Amino acid sequence: MENGLMSIELSETQFKKISQMTYRLCGIQLPNGKQQLVKARLLKRLHALNLGSFEQYMKYIERDGADHELVNMIDFLTTNKTSFFREFQHFDFLRQHVLPGFKGGRLRLWSAGCSSGEEPYSIAMLLREEIANIDRYDVRILATDISTRVLEGAREGVYEENTLRDVSPKFRQKYFSCVRRELPSTYRVKDNLKALIQFARLNLMENWPMKGPFDVIFCRNVMIYFDKETRKELIHRFWELLGAGGYLFVGHSESLTTLSHELAYVQPAVYIK
Repeated sequence: MENGLMSIELSETQFKKISQMTYRLCGIQLPNGKQQLVKARLLKRLHALNLGSFEQYMKYIERDGADHELVNMIDFLTTNKTSFFREFQHFDFLRQHVLPGFKGGRLRLWSAGCSSGEEPYSIAMLLREEIANIDRYDVRILATDISTRVLEGAREGVYEENTLRDVSPKFRQKYFSCVRRELPSTYRVKDNLKALIQFARLNLMENWPMKGPFDVIFCRNVMIYFDKETRKELIHRFWELLGAGGYLFVGHSESLTTLSHELAYVQPAVYIK
């Protein structure tokens, strides 16, 4: 990044305005302590747009026809930390308690906040391992995220070798193809996993086009950015979209004990309708 950009300041007023925009658009709260982080991430957008100040950037956002920049802004402000088989207890629960009840027919799973794709691909590997003759059945995974940038990478399904550290050698050989052997070596997800997944951009705060019902919803480490009322409303919407006996998986740091909701507790971070 050019040295001149580092001297650009983000004022308190500008930070508050960005925070209001972010909350209004997608329910994400930006605490006051995140001002320098917001500045560092958005300087990349200023550089890409050849803008010399945050005042110019705010005016750019407000111009007619620049609504797409709000989406770009959210892309750069949201954290997309994830990994294959993250919080493995959920995958064990899915394998031991959910999938054995599937006797064929229709199965719908939703990875809400799928980030760069590791979560839905992990689910797809598990489904292929546990459901014999899966291609005979109507089994689909919906994978959504607000970030168009990470969704592009998820659809491509190419990962560096260090990203696959939690993928067993058996699964790596079975479900990935080596794209580049020289360091850093990269691997591409095979089509038999991609065939189970539909990737789509979705803002959880807006209307949802899908009707359900879903058998399983993963929404993990997403609600940590939302306030209590937003989390409560989102949980209710998940409940409405789940079928009877459907499961909701949340992040282990996202206890629902302080919220009133219609779901029943099963075990830490697992709830059932």
